[in-house]
Amino acid sequence: MSAANIYDKISPRPVGVMHIIDTLSAAGAERVAVNMVNALPRDRYVTHLCTTRADGPLESGVAGDVKRLRLNRRFSLDLSAIARLRQYIRENDIQILHAHSSALFITRLATVALTTRVIWHAHYGRYASEDQRAWRYRVATAGIAGVITVNKDMATWCCRRLSMPSDSVWYLPNPVAFPERRPGPLANLPGTKGSRIVCVANFRPEKDHRTLLRAMALVMGRVPAAQLILVGKTNDQTYRKSVENEIIRLGLTDNVSILGERSDIPAILSGCDIGVLSSSSEGLPMSLLEYGVAGLPAVATDVGQCGDVLDSGRAGCLVPAASASDLAEAFLGLLTSEAKRRDLAETFLKRVKEKFSSDTVLTQVCRIYDEVLAVAPQNLSTSKEVAVS
Repeated sequence: MSAANIYDKISPRPVGVMHIIDTLSAAGAERVAVNMVNALPRDRYVTHLCTTRADGPLESGVAGDVKRLRLNRRFSLDLSAIARLRQYIRENDIQILHAHSSALFITRLATVALTTRVIWHAHYGRYASEDQRAWRYRVATAGIAGVITVNKDMATWCCRRLSMPSDSVWYLPNPVAFPERRPGPLANLPGTKGSRIVCVANFRPEKDHRTLLRAMALVMGRVPAAQLILVGKTNDQTYRKSVENEIIRLGLTDNVSILGERSDIPAILSGCDIGVLSSSSEGLPMSLLEYGVAGLPAVATDVGQCGDVLDSGRAGCLVPAASASDLAEAFLGLLTSEAKRRDLAETFLKRVKEKFSSDTVLTQVCRIYDEVLAVAPQNLSTSKEVAVS
């Protein structure tokens, strides 16, 4: 049963809900925002999507009935953008603002003295280990309706460092959309069938591409046809250059291809054989879920919620972070056995469907929205504490 049919309406007319994200670049938080606004039940919600800075490749995937606001703000304290956001909230009777990642800050500035409920969706897995940032988020989250986190460590961090009431902090898996039909493989992908390993991860240090490259160097001795395909936006140009230098140093120029930011990721995945994430830290990576949707067996480091996604290693290969040798062994086990690839892919696809499909996760989102709407606005910051969800 879908989220639309489980709960009684709590209002005689649909509730205005706006998701706010800085851009629509092809990254994890952005894909979550798009998946959520597309999947929210229309008999219960009027859905809006605001980009504070710019759109991007994911814009084409936003459902046609989602109302849009593009602020195009030029800098953090853009007073004109804040005023336009505030006016839009009031004119469209937005009752819930669902702010993703750093969009929290402009959301709070725009809602001063308004009764609109604000939920912060914390996607960045390193929040829990970066206490030096806590004071900014403690200020920004004071009095909001609650926080959704993508892993349990972050939920604990929100209670411990942000002084959030624990019944206002929810761990929620990312929702992943299943297409009606799987796209055909992209033509002219580098490498050959059975040998392609794909990593969808933006170029920033916590994705640890260099450990992945060292693993590939170990693989080449036994499977010289192996091909690593790197897909993702360059967030850190210095880091991207270090990855390129490492490819040259390890002699991998014929076996590693950098495709950069792409809007045709499903087609790329359809033409690959193994999906990998070699991150040193994570929240709950959308790329990993999308490997499952695409029918790929997955290899991931045991960080963030990757272990949960891969069912503690029963639905994929879990390896320690920063271990090139363990990554290489996982690759070799899959590259040399088509049967193992097929079995793991089937198990992984089933798990993603059961636990991370949009219907499953949106049921929980609707519950959260019901909870925050049931609390009087003046009481949002004083609810009682219970165990972290």
